[in-house]
Amino acid sequence: MGARLSTSSRVFFWCGGAMGRYVALLRGINVGGHRKLPMKRAVALFEDHGCTDVTHYIQSGNIAFSATAAAAKRVPALVAGSIADVEGFDVPVTLRSERELAAVARAHPFAGADVDPKMLHVAFLGTRPKPRAIANIDPERSPGDLFEVRGREVFVYYERGAGKTKLTNDYLEKQLGVVSTMRNWRTVGRLMSMVTVHEEHA
Repeated sequence: MGARLSTSSRVFFWCGGAMGRYVALLRGINVGGHRKLPMKRAVALFEDHGCTDVTHYIQSGNIAFSATAAAAKRVPALVAGSIADVEGFDVPVTLRSERELAAVARAHPFAGADVDPKMLHVAFLGTRPKPRAIANIDPERSPGDLFEVRGREVFVYYERGAGKTKLTNDYLEKQLGVVSTMRNWRTVGRLMSMVTVHEEHA
């Protein structure tokens, strides 16, 4: 059982500038009973590092918070370090600003009136992959499934659903050589609401 950071070990920081809203995506927690991290504890870690208006959505590692741009850039490394120290396992943390997330929410290339939103997913990448790494993804690996890499996102359409694809997050991460964490289209919508409306998500 992990414990919240003690007062003496908390890291607070403040950097001048306007406050903004951000989402932090924690990769691979609370899956199949492994790498357990209760979201209330995750929220506490963000608060320990000076984030405000911290909220969460479901148990798969979706956190929204307020911070200045300079401070927000430090958050992924600080939170990942705290999780490793307190919980004993590594959790990559991927950051998107409200503006960046809004661009994703508007841009899924496979969305349409005749497309079931349940088949749409987005892989959020920690860094922009190199062109030669993108070329490693086999377009024939999972027939019927479609993908498009745009900057630090991979937009995916799963014809038979996420449970039957071979174009998995682990595969994309391995081929691209960068950290990847995937969210379905419904979660992307909820993330968007989290950075525009301050509310608690159980």
